[in-house]
Amino acid sequence: METMVCPPMGGGVTKLYAPPTQSLGGTGLRRLDPRPGMDTSPDPVSLQQRRGCDPEELLGQCEEALGDRPSRFHRKFNPVGNGDIAPCSPIRVMQWNILAQALGEGLDSFVQCPPEALSWTRRKYLILEEILTHQPHILCLQEVDHYHDTLQPLLAGLGYSSNFCPKPWSPCLGVEGNNGPDGCALFFNRTRFELLDSVNVRLSAMKIPTNQVAVVTMLRCQSTGRRLCVAATHLKARSGWEWLRGAQGADLLQHVQNLIHKHAGASAGVPPPRIPLLICGDFNAVPSEEVYRRFTASPLRLDSAYKGLSPDGSTEPRYTTWKIRPTGECCATLDYIWYSRDALSVDAVLDLPTEEQIGPDRLPSFGYPSDHLSLVCDFSFKEQRGNEPAQKHGR
Repeated sequence: METMVCPPMGGGVTKLYAPPTQSLGGTGLRRLDPRPGMDTSPDPVSLQQRRGCDPEELLGQCEEALGDRPSRFHRKFNPVGNGDIAPCSPIRVMQWNILAQALGEGLDSFVQCPPEALSWTRRKYLILEEILTHQPHILCLQEVDHYHDTLQPLLAGLGYSSNFCPKPWSPCLGVEGNNGPDGCALFFNRTRFELLDSVNVRLSAMKIPTNQVAVVTMLRCQSTGRRLCVAATHLKARSGWEWLRGAQGADLLQHVQNLIHKHAGASAGVPPPRIPLLICGDFNAVPSEEVYRRFTASPLRLDSAYKGLSPDGSTEPRYTTWKIRPTGECCATLDYIWYSRDALSVDAVLDLPTEEQIGPDRLPSFGYPSDHLSLVCDFSFKEQRGNEPAQKHGR
């Protein structure tokens, strides 16, 4: 099948989600203002009820709300490397383009996906269910246009801190009834990590600002004191823009190096200290593109975690996105979790659903909320060495 990056297409739109307004007693759900066209299903977001909420309880609520949906994909973790030795306390990382609600209903034109499957009424539960099923310590999301009213308050109640960087000219803003701009969001579990620094980046190409963004964060592991730099990004879409993605990738790598130097007290011209690094994103780039080669050849010594699914650990999966638009069927690998191979080890990688599981109508669907598959990996710190100084941990 031809691999391609498909452009967004036009289409209709319905009214989108509105903030909850009234609590439903002790159920933990909230009633929505029933104005015409507004989502009126019970919502899992309740700031008062969610604080200290049990994730399993909330997952059960999602499963109950989705009781009529098709079976979920059965995905399992595949051990990588020395899989016989489980790490004592792995760091679970999830990367996911969740599909902006305004784009899914308004611009992307998934011709085989029923409109009912694209409603926020259903998708909000599917998105939350996917996150709760894997319970990542670090969560990197793209195409987030329900950050303030849904994802941030809900995940804050589950113990996550976060940062959100909207696109300056989000295509969502051109859709009737939109919920604001989409962007990148980076969440981390406060029990596992302490925030040291975070910057929102508007990516540039040849010093000219573009419409793509990134969140770059410096964390400290609460149990080991080790620092970890994490970035979430979403590069330019569509074929013909390979040169721009290459330039954006180079700019992102420079921002990451700057933050690492800042926290290591290094001066310009000195090789970056070996602070472990994770860069997650929808790169809109297949592995043959310049931006992929640029990351592979970076002095930061990065590798792609999902190569761990291949027999020899050297090739990417066949797809991380699979959809059908008026222009044709798009099956491609565009999403990656890059990591510092000298400082982190990949312990396990969540496999991808098969073609049969995805089905002939592809993604999104009644059983899956996005046209991109979530990527989930377990990492552990390698033995500390080199020029990363020992860190005091604790407050």
